[in-house]
Amino acid sequence: MATQRTLSIIKPDATRRNLTGAINQRFEEAGLAIVAQRRVRLTEEQARAFYAVHRERAFYDDLCAFMTSGPVVVQVLEGESAVEANRTIMGATNPANADPGTIRAAFGESVEANSVHGSDSAENAAIEIAFFFAETDIVG
Repeated sequence: MATQRTLSIIKPDATRRNLTGAINQRFEEAGLAIVAQRRVRLTEEQARAFYAVHRERAFYDDLCAFMTSGPVVVQVLEGESAVEANRTIMGATNPANADPGTIRAAFGESVEANSVHGSDSAENAAIEIAFFFAETDIVG
């Protein structure tokens, strides 16, 4: 297995409820290191650009509105098979279908307000990380 990096976003529903520390603890306990982190308030333009892959889908406008509704924590996680590990830790998109012990099962409120975003592939992780961070921002 190879060491990888992946992007994680702690979404507005979770930052509103002060869950950043609890969520980060789950990443770290699973062996993922947080090698870059920033709390930001996405602009509409940033949200639309980041989620452009979904622009033709019915939920796109609502997703962009939600992601700009409060601060988010963008971060780079690093570890063995980080993309897959993070997706396992996050759980299913719909918190009602997420396995017990996952972030979304524990903290998610709905399909949209499911507390976290994570890259779905190594290729997308590289693109998503570069969207928010310069290589010099990442300290391992």
